[in-house]
Amino acid sequence: MPVTVKSIVIWRKEIDNQVGVLARTLEPLQKAGADLQIMMAYRYSGNEAKAVVEVYPVSGKKLTTAATESGLTASSISALLVEGDNKPGLAHSIAQAVAEAGVNLSFLVAHVVGRRYAATIGFENEADAKKAAALIKKATAARKK
Repeated sequence: MPVTVKSIVIWRKEIDNQVGVLARTLEPLQKAGADLQIMMAYRYSGNEAKAVVEVYPVSGKKLTTAATESGLTASSISALLVEGDNKPGLAHSIAQAVAEAGVNLSFLVAHVVGRRYAATIGFENEADAKKAAALIKKATAARKK
């Protein structure tokens, strides 16, 4: 299966790092029928009292209302969702292509389930994300040959 690369909007909320805050943040989304593909939650390094939760997708009036009621807002971080068949060395090919073009990553979270992989990659701005999308498509297509 070919690699797909798409621009996404991550919704996020800064929270106190306390028991139950994550569950309370997600509850309105669950009640609204959200089927989240991405959910990241982590505490800040150096300030363990604070944390952040990030989710995707949030679309449509019902989910947008639920997310807003939960305190989540659309992030200004430009991000890509990259999905495809897993191959050894794929992460290096993507990282190398982006690095050679001088594009800096804000974050990268990737995982493999079965034979498929998914990566969420954040960038400093929309121009870098667009540039990286083309580079990732080219780098992953080159690996198939």
